[in-house]
Amino acid sequence: SWPQGGGGLGEKRVVVWGEGATLCEPAFTQPEYSVIVSDVITEGQALLKVSFVDCGRGSGLRFESGDPADFRIGADGTVYAARTLHLSERKGQSLKIRMKDAEAQEVWLTHVSFTLPNTPKQVPEIVFPWRSVVVGGDGSVSRVKRDWVIPPINVPENSRGQFPEELVKIRSDRDKINTLRYSVTGPGADQTPTGLFIIDPITGQLSVTKPLDREQISNFHLRAHAVDINGNQMENPIDIVINVIDMNDNRPEFSHQIWNGTVDEGAKPGSFVMTVTAQDKDDPNTANGMLRYKILSQSPESPSTNMFTINNKTGKIITVAAGLDREKVSQYTLIIQATDMEGNPMYGLSNTATAIIRLLDVNDNAPEFTRETFHGEVPENRVNVIVTNLTVTDKDKPGTPAWNAVYRITSGDPTGRFSIPTDPTTNEGLITVVKPIDFEMSHLYTLIVVAENEVPLVGGIHRTRQSTATISIRIIDVNESPNFDPNPKQVKLDEGLPAGSTLTTFTAHDPDRQGQSIRYSKLFDPANWLEIDPNSGRISTITLLDRESPYVRNNLYNATFMASDNGIPPASGTGTLQIYLLDINDNAPRVFPREAEVCERPEPNAINITAVDGDLSPNAGPFAFELAIRPSDVRRNWTLTRLSGEYVQLSLKIGYLHSGVYEVPILITDSGNLPMANTSYLRVKVCQCDHHGDCVDMERIMAAGLGTGAIIAILICIIILLVLVLLFVMWMKRRDKERQAKQLLIDPEDDVRDNILKYDEEGGGEEDQDYDLSQLQQPDTLEHDLVKPVGIRRLDERPLHPEPSYPLRSAAPHPGDIGDFIHEGLKAADTDPTAPPYDSLLVFDYEGSGSTAGSLSSLHSSSSGGDQDYDYLSEWGPRFRKLADMYGGNDD
Repeated sequence: SWPQGGGGLGEKRVVVWGEGATLCEPAFTQPEYSVIVSDVITEGQALLKVSFVDCGRGSGLRFESGDPADFRIGADGTVYAARTLHLSERKGQSLKIRMKDAEAQEVWLTHVSFTLPNTPKQVPEIVFPWRSVVVGGDGSVSRVKRDWVIPPINVPENSRGQFPEELVKIRSDRDKINTLRYSVTGPGADQTPTGLFIIDPITGQLSVTKPLDREQISNFHLRAHAVDINGNQMENPIDIVINVIDMNDNRPEFSHQIWNGTVDEGAKPGSFVMTVTAQDKDDPNTANGMLRYKILSQSPESPSTNMFTINNKTGKIITVAAGLDREKVSQYTLIIQATDMEGNPMYGLSNTATAIIRLLDVNDNAPEFTRETFHGEVPENRVNVIVTNLTVTDKDKPGTPAWNAVYRITSGDPTGRFSIPTDPTTNEGLITVVKPIDFEMSHLYTLIVVAENEVPLVGGIHRTRQSTATISIRIIDVNESPNFDPNPKQVKLDEGLPAGSTLTTFTAHDPDRQGQSIRYSKLFDPANWLEIDPNSGRISTITLLDRESPYVRNNLYNATFMASDNGIPPASGTGTLQIYLLDINDNAPRVFPREAEVCERPEPNAINITAVDGDLSPNAGPFAFELAIRPSDVRRNWTLTRLSGEYVQLSLKIGYLHSGVYEVPILITDSGNLPMANTSYLRVKVCQCDHHGDCVDMERIMAAGLGTGAIIAILICIIILLVLVLLFVMWMKRRDKERQAKQLLIDPEDDVRDNILKYDEEGGGEEDQDYDLSQLQQPDTLEHDLVKPVGIRRLDERPLHPEPSYPLRSAAPHPGDIGDFIHEGLKAADTDPTAPPYDSLLVFDYEGSGSTAGSLSSLHSSSSGGDQDYDYLSEWGPRFRKLADMYGGNDD
């Protein structure tokens, strides 16, 4: 219920009842709306938005303003000022808003009250609803809570009122019995963003603390709580929805400041160009976010000022007039404006962007020749030469298919001797000769050429008369070379034709008509068999023709001749004569292979032989083989067995034949019409053979011509050479032993200790190198009582103790006692408690006591030298090899 005050501005209470039923009744969400505005309201200013629950009635409902002269209402329920007015003149009069259903003839009503900023605001009160019900027969009263829904609270964004600004008052009817405390929870209260809404815990007054921004958060969902002073919940929480009413506080923003579009030149009106879009952060369901587009300007304004138009709602740009010509205007620039408030220029916010429209070239201009007739000339028999250039003009865009010219010969060249490619840079046509032209056949060519583009002309455009030209080409006569006919010329002859024989006449004719004389000469004759008469071209032989010559390939012999005229300048041509030589029986057969090997004894003892003949069949095989009669031992020692018409087998006829080389004469006869016979010698090497039938090596050497004496001499030389090498090795070994006996230790430059000091030295200064190498090199000069001064002793050196007595060695050492000296020194070192775990020469490497490693003195270095094996010294590398030879070798 809403108890009304005076003038409709009294205390208001909102209670929404429900019995759990699903019946929906159309109604305004609030019976009265209140809005705080300034005294002066400008035309088109959005004031608030009313909400109506239509329960699915749809489009039959329509808002109506109770004061249309001052206020109007949009289809979405947004109330605007219809004119500029002063609210003080209304004297608190509220605005009636009606929702009318024209079909059902029903009307719903709500009121809008306007409050000035300094006017005390009357806020609605939300009451936790209860009802009393009598239960049972004893008349007891029980309070039963009913289902209810709180209507949304509308708060305009960007309010300039005093804060905190009161929104609504929450109250429970139990506050008459108990002292209650009110609170709200949810985003905007105790959740992010916190502190936007506060509530007086005693009075239940809900307020907003600062202006709201709908573009950040469009609504808030809070829960109101009522508890007693002990924190006990007195009421179930109620949901409060606060809607932020949109205000027109954002200008439209284009997606791009510069838009690029294209359209074909000559496009018909209504052709699509592009679509521009803008966005407004305000509520798109209100006029604040409803944009309208328009074109502010067009540049250039040719051929008219309105060549394009734009759909004011979608931003789609289309052509509206004909006459787009790229050759006159290639680009248009449009200034596009987007305005919110549905395009109202008075109170809408606007922004602009630039649209650049390029006109795409189409083939609306045919190429035109710069002249009607072109002239050119070309020498005869020349190909791939340019006769003349054809020039055209085209108003279309260069480099495009609408500009690129294509030239076509329509008449005057039935044999296709000319072509006209296009220069891609200049667009000129290059008349080119592609086939030889004979001056004697035609002196002049007249061509008709048409110029076109790579793409056809657009509809309605036709080729002009200037697109056709006439080309006159004059042929220049030149002295042509004589031509042999046929070329090559082939003749068949028997080989063996004697010198001076006439083969044929090979002549040439001159294509020119001046009656020039021709002379002939030989250009290429590899075997030098032929000659040619310079006047008549008669060819004869100067030597015997041989088919078996290496210059003959596949029975063909090629010779080249030249014919020269006496023109100016002289010209010459060549012709090839191919002589096909027929085979005759002019070559005797020969044995093959020429050499063979057989064993001294008949088994295994067979050689397969054949014959070769330079002639062809039937003047070659089959062959007849026969051993010569002389010498007489040939047929006694050898025999032939025929295998086929081409092969026979040669074998020993006797049981044994001495090793050596034998020349076996064999008479071979071919199968020619006039057979030819020849005695050919087969070189047979008779040798001793192993069980496989192969000649042994010594026998091969003897068969090659080396006797026993030569073999013995070679072996003696080898033995002498080996003895000399052995003596040299023994002398080098003795020389090394003599050097070892002359020196006690290794050379100073190879001294291992010196090398260790050079490469492994890691000490800091001279104190670390205070030692005397001569103690080992001259052990007899060792002083027992020599003590190093304290001032130069290492800090980490062990304290001094009485040093033990080390052995002395005589001044005249012998190589044999160095081992005893070393063992005695090691023995003394093992018993010296003051010695570091290294040799005394390495005292600079001593780094203090306490090492976890074992002492080197624990090694059994004092063992008897007599049982010591020094052969391992040779494994230590070249530096210890001399010691290994001295102590690890024999007694020498």
